[in-house]
Amino acid sequence: MTATPTSTFHGPVAEHYARFRRGYPPVVVDELAAALDLDAGSRVLDVGCGTGQLTLPLAARTRAALGVDVEPDMLRLAHRAAADAGAGNVTWVLGADRDLGALAAFTGEDVFDAATIGQALHWMDVPDLFRRLALLVRPGGGVAVVTNGEPQWLLDVAWSRALRGHLERWLGRPLTARCGTDADSRRGYRDALVAAGFARVEERAVAYRDELTFAQLVGSVYSAMSPDSLPTGEARETFEHRLREALGPATTFTEDVRVSLLVGRS
Repeated sequence: MTATPTSTFHGPVAEHYARFRRGYPPVVVDELAAALDLDAGSRVLDVGCGTGQLTLPLAARTRAALGVDVEPDMLRLAHRAAADAGAGNVTWVLGADRDLGALAAFTGEDVFDAATIGQALHWMDVPDLFRRLALLVRPGGGVAVVTNGEPQWLLDVAWSRALRGHLERWLGRPLTARCGTDADSRRGYRDALVAAGFARVEERAVAYRDELTFAQLVGSVYSAMSPDSLPTGEARETFEHRLREALGPATTFTEDVRVSLLVGRS
């Protein structure tokens, strides 16, 4: 597959992503496996896999998983995480969503039982991606769009509003993008699934509560920044000091996470 280096998730941003980006609790993976009818014989494709937060728990429940991502640093860290987990049934491939046609040429059509796409979907050409996945996923298989909560600076809680205010002052611009978690985006994804042939569409949701320390919150924020905007050295100390002041004396931050599973079956 042709490498397409358009991602901003490289260098230290990728390191923060691997260490601090929120993963998927077992209850979410259970619901996803049930929705896609996954079992020990299934083969799964995870598009925009990042550092493997979803790929690896899926691999633990299936015969084989293949993670595809555009960023070499993300795949390097995913490979390391797989080795640490002893996951020998995962393959990592460098490529963009538009490269999946080449994957079909090498593997043949209908080779996967299911495909998943997480928060990376808003970076992709959604209708084209789903059409390509229709060639790779067997008849009766499914595609799941997994949204792992809203951006942490757009929640309706006091600490999130304080975080958003700090980030907007630091970056000098408003933060409004919901990264595909909004209702309009979800409707667009549903329509594109149906148009690609995944006509049986259902939406499931799993809610859970997470507790973040200040260090975890900062690391998560850094994992969403571009390398150009990521503060370093004295600027990093200033960034974290001002954020600490904005958040007040709290030592932990409660986040109610709603995971949305939009599942289309052919």
